[in-house]
Amino acid sequence: MDAYSYIANAHGDYIDQLYRAYKNDPESVDFGWRKFFEGFDFSQAYPEDGQNGPNGQEVGTGVLTKAASTIGTTAISSSDAVSADKETAVRNLIHAYRSRGHLVARTNPVRERKDRKARLSLSDFGLSEADLDTTFRNGELLGLGSGAKLRDIIDALQKIYTRTIGFEYMYIRDPQVLDWFRNKVERDSLSFNPGVEYKKRILSKLNEAVVFENFLHTKFLGQKRFSLEGGETTIPALDAIIQKGAELGVEEVVVGMAHRGRLNVLANIMGKTYEQIFSEFEGTAVPDLTMGDGDVKYHMGYSSEVDTTAGKKVHLKLAPNPSHLEAVNPVVEGFVRAKLDTLYKGDFNRVLPILIHGDAAVAGQGIGFEVTQMSQLEGYKTGGTVHFVINNQVGFTTDFEDARSSIYSTDLAKIIDAPVLHVNGDDPEAVVFAVQLATEYRQQFHADIFIDMVCYRRHGHNESDEPKFTQPSLYNVISKHKNPREVYNETLVQRGEVDAKLAEQMDREFRDLLQARLDMVKQKPLPYNYQALENEWRTLGRAKAEDFNQSPVTGISEAVVEKVAKALTTIPESFKPIKQIENLLKERRKMFYETRVLNWAAGEQLAYGSLMLENKIVRVSGQDVQRGTFSHRHAVLHDAVTSAPYTPLNHIEGEHEELRIYNSLLSEYGVLGFEFGYAMANPSALVIWEAQFGDFANGAQTMIDQFISSSESKWQRMNGLVMQLPHGYEGQGPEHSNARPERFLQLSAELNMVVANITTPANFFHLLRRQLAWNFRKPCVVMSPKSLLRHPLCMSPVEEFTSGGFREVLGDTYADAKKVKRVLLCSGKVYYDLLEEQTKSEHKDVAIVRLEQLHPFPQTQLAAELAKYPKAELIWVQEEPENMGYWNYMLRYMRRELADVVARKPSASPATGYNKVHVQEQKQIVARAFGIKQSEVEDQNIKTTAATAKRVD
Repeated sequence: MDAYSYIANAHGDYIDQLYRAYKNDPESVDFGWRKFFEGFDFSQAYPEDGQNGPNGQEVGTGVLTKAASTIGTTAISSSDAVSADKETAVRNLIHAYRSRGHLVARTNPVRERKDRKARLSLSDFGLSEADLDTTFRNGELLGLGSGAKLRDIIDALQKIYTRTIGFEYMYIRDPQVLDWFRNKVERDSLSFNPGVEYKKRILSKLNEAVVFENFLHTKFLGQKRFSLEGGETTIPALDAIIQKGAELGVEEVVVGMAHRGRLNVLANIMGKTYEQIFSEFEGTAVPDLTMGDGDVKYHMGYSSEVDTTAGKKVHLKLAPNPSHLEAVNPVVEGFVRAKLDTLYKGDFNRVLPILIHGDAAVAGQGIGFEVTQMSQLEGYKTGGTVHFVINNQVGFTTDFEDARSSIYSTDLAKIIDAPVLHVNGDDPEAVVFAVQLATEYRQQFHADIFIDMVCYRRHGHNESDEPKFTQPSLYNVISKHKNPREVYNETLVQRGEVDAKLAEQMDREFRDLLQARLDMVKQKPLPYNYQALENEWRTLGRAKAEDFNQSPVTGISEAVVEKVAKALTTIPESFKPIKQIENLLKERRKMFYETRVLNWAAGEQLAYGSLMLENKIVRVSGQDVQRGTFSHRHAVLHDAVTSAPYTPLNHIEGEHEELRIYNSLLSEYGVLGFEFGYAMANPSALVIWEAQFGDFANGAQTMIDQFISSSESKWQRMNGLVMQLPHGYEGQGPEHSNARPERFLQLSAELNMVVANITTPANFFHLLRRQLAWNFRKPCVVMSPKSLLRHPLCMSPVEEFTSGGFREVLGDTYADAKKVKRVLLCSGKVYYDLLEEQTKSEHKDVAIVRLEQLHPFPQTQLAAELAKYPKAELIWVQEEPENMGYWNYMLRYMRRELADVVARKPSASPATGYNKVHVQEQKQIVARAFGIKQSEVEDQNIKTTAATAKRVD
């Protein structure tokens, strides 16, 4: 019995102690030991000779100890050994069905499943047909009792695991969750039998889904609508989630989905009227262009409020979504988190996110992985998401075998132990069971779960596409296949649960409904009550060009400065900081209480603290934002001994919001989308995403293009998100110099967003506060500093924080206006390079003017500043290559006024990778800006090198 030698070698007393603990509380012992003790109890309760226990005695811990100490030496008869082996085989068979039964489940409505080597034959376990009438105690595992025949065990396993739902869950590592889910699968799935009224509801929802597609197909033949035909069971599925969710406490459901079936969901779940959809197709709808240009009908968002059959009200939101599949996923999660933080006070049960995926998209788009990894992180959790995959087995024209390497499109679920229910879309009752189980699971464990509804796509990618070009055999089958409504109707009649008369009645209602829609019988739009945050949005106005001629006053009182300063400079006596933090606190105290001049980090946190005192949410997210990539922020301190965190701003005197600052996972696309969604929900929150380096935004370009820059124009949704992108040339190479401001400026038009490059802490402070002071919201992209975080000149006196507001243009403070012959226009960090040369060489005839805000272009403010130098030539100076940065944008507004540009040469790469070359290039930019000849620059380099060598000697 070598297989049990580990028990024979174990210390008897130790096993005794474990067993006593197990009998007192099974959850108190390790999962493996718990299963062993379960088996031990089972064998003692049902011994081979039929007695209650050895010699008829009650089993006790002494018996266990004796058994454990003698198990390796006790003689076992040949028949007993064979019986034990067979029991083990049956147990393994049950485990195999639980683990791999989904591989043979009848989940595909239109083609045979591919052989995935499930290995569920009797011979795979050393069993044969001769064993079918043998009774096995392991039938207890399925609730069949200890005398179940093998054929009964197999019959039960096949009913549970190989019908139209494939349950994939055995990788779950939490024993409590695993046991709960297995019990649901093996008990509830067999007993699930909705009443006749609910079956009528399912059929009614299928009626609505099919009617809608027929209506559009009849009226708008050949028009793109990305129909749900083949996947109509999505409609009763979503209806079931809403009904079940409301029963379990859900008050709001937020849905994110791409375009497949979107119009059907709008009509039959969200309650958008056929008349509205009809007029959009006809082109007779008068578009509201006051907020922008809009987007196509199958991209737009919608809100409604529905009553469930139990009389509960549920708010429904369908988020706007571009054709970038899956891009809406993090937006929905951020939106839900904002609602949780304000409206629902952190109660996950009250708001439910649903993400509807296509099979090819969820498998192929990396954003799915990013959002899945975010799901349980403190800064991004939303209490679990129900993922519903409309698996039509083809992506555009690509068959699933060419669309992924994994067996299932949902295999990313395994990275977070999320169960998956693969279900046949032609079995609406199975789909309803699956989504109800998923909803219950989400509410119970506040974790993600996936439903993979395998269906088909009756037409091509769109209705004018020919699918037989690439899948002729599959579409020959689909063309003859009945729709899910017809399949279900026939099933009900055959089962006798709906007699022929009722079936005829439902069919007649279906035809009447279709004709009514074709005749355009008026529907009543659902009533809608605005939520608190929605009412806040409604109080805001639309931005006008004149709003940007002068920023609002955003200064704060000395009392607020004092409160924030005290919090930033004080730590508990028990808190043990490391030496660098002690120095940081000394520096903060000196700035606030002695010099009264603040650096960048102090100005930034002063903005946060002042807004928190106004009970505004401040949320900052990104990689290492608590400390700051450049170790400047230190918004969260850590005890040197315990590593316990301490957030100074959360200890401001008086009532206030807490600072929500989260180090993100290593994601740009997903996290930026999440923060956009958060800002889309709450107009009173300052939401900031910070990249480690500005060029990291490249990985989130989809979010920038499809949501941030065009939100107001395309989606009719204002958004106040701030993006901080560290930018500036400090010799760190091409990867960490350039945040590509030219890209954002190219996207800038129609007052759509703010693009800024700030050079003083006070101006940054006012920029942040301005985001919530305006009577409108605009995304704001900041080319934020790196070296300026500690530059001795990049400081602002406290007086600049207690008065005034943001200044779009900063004028020269050194030159003599009467003598100025040249004005250097610039933005950002290069100003300090120019300033050093201006003051060192006393260039009183050259003025330096800074554009702190590039877009909206501050025409009025700049004109007022330049009026001081009516005869001076105007030069644009930038440290970026000429084909990057701001030059092309400046030509849009000042083509006639600008005499020339000083910049690095046009380049494919943003910057050199060699520090010496960088230094030389930087000197040349400054020299050219001031009209210094190349020879003079070289002479200066020689003198500098000689002076350095002399100091070394």
